[in-house]
Amino acid sequence: MKKKIAIIGSTGSIGKNLLDIVNRDKKNFEILLLTANKNYRELFKQAKKFNVKNLIITDQKSFQILKKKNKNAKINIFNDFSKLSLIFKKKIDYLMSSITGIDGLKPTLKSIKFTKTIAIANKESIVCGWNLINKELKKNKTSFIPVDSEHFSLWYGLRSFNSETIEKIYLTASGGPLFNLSLNKFKNVSINQALKHPNWSMGKKISIDSATMMNKIYEVIEAKNIFNLSYNKIKILIHPQSYVHALIKFKSGLIKIIAHDTTMKIPIFNTIYLNNNKYFETTDVNINSLNNLNFSNINTNRYPMTRLLNILPTKSSLFETVIVSANDTYVELFLNKKIKFIEIQKNLFKLIKNKKFIKFKNRQPKNADEIIKLNNYVRFKILKNVYKSKNV
Repeated sequence: MKKKIAIIGSTGSIGKNLLDIVNRDKKNFEILLLTANKNYRELFKQAKKFNVKNLIITDQKSFQILKKKNKNAKINIFNDFSKLSLIFKKKIDYLMSSITGIDGLKPTLKSIKFTKTIAIANKESIVCGWNLINKELKKNKTSFIPVDSEHFSLWYGLRSFNSETIEKIYLTASGGPLFNLSLNKFKNVSINQALKHPNWSMGKKISIDSATMMNKIYEVIEAKNIFNLSYNKIKILIHPQSYVHALIKFKSGLIKIIAHDTTMKIPIFNTIYLNNNKYFETTDVNINSLNNLNFSNINTNRYPMTRLLNILPTKSSLFETVIVSANDTYVELFLNKKIKFIEIQKNLFKLIKNKKFIKFKNRQPKNADEIIKLNNYVRFKILKNVYKSKNV
């Protein structure tokens, strides 16, 4: 029997990688739904290639164009995620949620009850709304698998263990594109410099987050949430080769190291083929990488953003949404040449010390709308101040 699956965010890199994996084994999969925001051309192309009968495209203009394009095709096209009950008559086997940003939270929450297993590649959803996601997972008895290479590695390595056996977990970071740049040159970092990641091919936003180390801040929060650990049990290690993705130190004294080649296809492949004894075609163990496993501690002068770890609330709160929203906005301003690279971190720290935002440390999210409303509020405040100060 074919495995029934859906991909939310199918035109992004995670979605495309998953479709490439499915394409090699088409006979064993039936895709019931693909979704996108604006990229109607790619979405329609995917639908025809994989014979998908249901599409969601959330941008209104793109939706109208796709509806006209689809006049003679037998495809159901929707503009939002309110019609999932029409698409899924019963629980499907697997759903990948890979919409980027906080925009991915609501679709993720709405999808949980329609699938037996959900693989989530959306950092912001887990960072800002884990308490909401976890509630839905338990309520609907849906299994969850993290897709990030670090968190998938930890999840895979901890499947037969509980948190009580763990002394500490280590998330690895390549150091990003500015790892070898002299500190006195950071004030003049260009956009191109900050985008040139040495190991991974990623989008602009996440590449900048790698350069500032904000992506690892998110991953520490994710790890705390997913594995129910305190922050003092989670540490970041610089590992330029990106071959080891996570380390687990047990109270027994044993250390488990999870390594794989620098491709997201490996964790994605394993989320959809878990326990199926399928083989991922890859090269032999990289001996050169094993012989050069260089690790080092974080230099907070090079990566001042990591000082956020000292002020994060111990329990999930709306303060994480403030951080994510502020960072997203400042990164966007940097990419649009409105602020300098070093101002991303400086402005973010200044903002979160404001009394208007500190109060959110003690407030847990009640629903997705509250998170989205706060996200919009933070963004509005930042843009208003920036453009006001520049007289734009």
